[in-house]
Amino acid sequence: MLEKTNKLIMLFDFYGELLTPRQKEIFKLYYYEDFSLGEISELEGISRQAVYDLLQRCEELLQDYESRLGFVDRFTFQRKSLKKIKEILTRETHLDNNTREKCLKLLDELLRSEA
Repeated sequence: MLEKTNKLIMLFDFYGELLTPRQKEIFKLYYYEDFSLGEISELEGISRQAVYDLLQRCEELLQDYESRLGFVDRFTFQRKSLKKIKEILTRETHLDNNTREKCLKLLDELLRSEA
């Protein structure tokens, strides 16, 4: 469940602006603010079922955007690749220290800029 939630939050980070303002608000209340369906339904003046349906629709839309655009998968792949390169550079001994340090510094900057 946590993995699914983390994936949805990442999808929202990439594609959330493509949702309607109402969808964004309810998604944020549920996933970021940890409101229950009942709390959101009271706050918004709609039924719990309406909140549930809206969240399901958001999930479908976000997953559809990802299947069409693939930004999250690409980001995840690039991040893993950068980490692997960093591990290899850290282990390699045949590189001179100056070259290794320059490469590691650049990789650190790239990894920090993505976070």
